[in-house]
Amino acid sequence: MADQEQAPIIIKKIKGGHGGHHGGAWKVAYADFVTAMMALFIVLWLLSSDEKVKQAVGGYFTDPSGVGKMVGSNMNGSGDGLTLKEDDMDNLKDKIESALKQTPDFQKFKKNVQITVTGEGLRIEMLENEKGVFFNSGNAEPSVFGKELIAKLSSELGKLPNFLYMEGHTDAKPFSSASGYGNWELSTERANAARRIMQTHGVRSNQVGQVRGFADQRLRMPEDPNHASNRRISIIVQYMQPAKGAPEVEEAAAPGGHGEKTDSHGEKKDAHGGEKKAEPEKKPANHH
Repeated sequence: MADQEQAPIIIKKIKGGHGGHHGGAWKVAYADFVTAMMALFIVLWLLSSDEKVKQAVGGYFTDPSGVGKMVGSNMNGSGDGLTLKEDDMDNLKDKIESALKQTPDFQKFKKNVQITVTGEGLRIEMLENEKGVFFNSGNAEPSVFGKELIAKLSSELGKLPNFLYMEGHTDAKPFSSASGYGNWELSTERANAARRIMQTHGVRSNQVGQVRGFADQRLRMPEDPNHASNRRISIIVQYMQPAKGAPEVEEAAAPGGHGEKTDSHGEKKDAHGGEKKAEPEKKPANHH
């Protein structure tokens, strides 16, 4: 009986190897090491970058939501590091002038391209001469040189976040056809033709905010209304935000009219910047 109640025999097996199971602690340590190396490389890259890159990266971390004016936010921060505020339009002007010099025959017609910084933004004007430079006489078909120059402009302006306004202007010489086609139609269609070329050469479809035709109502040389330079196409690169103290944009007005002020998106405003309210009907003034 005593033999049948003998305690069971327990056999213990010891596995060989390299110390058994270590768990996943090594994975955490390896991940920390890779992260530290990546941070090191980023720091080294920033230290070797120019000042514009440093400002862009710093601007994102300072203002990631983009509600301010820092470079790197989604309000600014494109266009090769240009902030495109009032103080930076001179930099953009130099950049565009350098790009246009690469256009064939530009030196021959460089006096016909005027770039100025205004209260509305950067204004690029393409001035005609007596023979016509950018558009064929009497119609809205651009010349070969006109297409080349507008395409070159598009490749630069398409990199910017800014809205573009297109304007067409004519001189004061009467121009009309049997169908009634005149200076108003010509100025508008030339501006629209420039828009079509620009949007096929880099300008985004939603980047052009307005296409405006003024006929002979905004002469460049009012003392000589028939001068050829009054015939022109103007491209305005708008400030990202209204420049401090800059005049508001005015709608095209009929001769003798005063127009209505608008904001940068075309909303009507009163003289103090508020929404335009309805006014009592007044007897219209006689215009000559």
